Amino acid sequence: MTAEDGAAGTRERQENEVADAHRPDAMILHEIIRREGDEELRRTALALALSGFAAGLTMGFSLIVPGVLKAHLPASPWSELVSSFGYSVGFLIVVLGRQQLFTENTVTPILPLLHDRSWACLRNVARLWTIVLAANILATGLIALVLAHTDAFVPEVRAAFSEISRHAVEGPFATTLIKAVFAGWLIALMVWILPATGSAAPFIIVLMTWLVSMCRLSHIVAGSVDAFYLLAVGEIGWADYAGHFFVPTLLGNVFGGVALVSVLNYGQVAPEVTEAGPDASNLDDGLADDLGSRPPRT
Repeated sequence: MTAEDGAAGTRERQENEVADAHRPDAMILHEIIRREGDEELRRTALALALSGFAAGLTMGFSLIVPGVLKAHLPASPWSELVSSFGYSVGFLIVVLGRQQLFTENTVTPILPLLHDRSWACLRNVARLWTIVLAANILATGLIALVLAHTDAFVPEVRAAFSEISRHAVEGPFATTLIKAVFAGWLIALMVWILPATGSAAPFIIVLMTWLVSMCRLSHIVAGSVDAFYLLAVGEIGWADYAGHFFVPTLLGNVFGGVALVSVLNYGQVAPEVTEAGPDASNLDDGLADDLGSRPPRT
């Protein structure tokens, strides 16, 4: 091997190391999420409903774990920071388990809609949202009934469930709406950056969802477990659930996810998307896999 060959080999290795270390740009993140959104829009109604129902049940752990922690921690200002950490457990299971969560879907199917801008795609997005949201909410009501009317947890823990759940319905409409915008924003940002995080994905999920809990923001699915629990034990009525929680939280989550993340982040890559064409055929098909694209939902 000549000195020139050795130098060329060294340069090639250095270039490969730089390429491996380089963060994916916005266009690549967009394309990964858009392709995943296309896959979700093609799923059958039954598959979406079952996955959404599973996610709603799983989100019960975002009340169970904080409640158990709160019941065993001393009454101190720092204890709430620790107990709110348990809120992330439900999200961690749902996201890594590839279950359908409504607030994730304010990003993934919206990118194909922004890309195609057709009535057919809009109908598919509305279909997906309706099925997933209905399945999520139905399942959260069921898990809340189980928590409220069984002896699965001791009275001290059930008292903690009630105390934690009151945060979901304590604010007026406008306050809950604003909190929901921030929550939808954070969850949608989490979805946007996950393809670039690789093995750090669990840490990002925990961090972003812990912020939602720590700041007492309003999330339509996790908060429904709390609100339904209060309904089940008789502390609130249906009017309180709808007016103080469901409607403002749904509106805020959708706005935070769609307007503040999907549309704005799409805007920064729109010129490249237009140049690439409707199928983005100039992008390497294997690029998403190389950047840690998540597997299809099951």
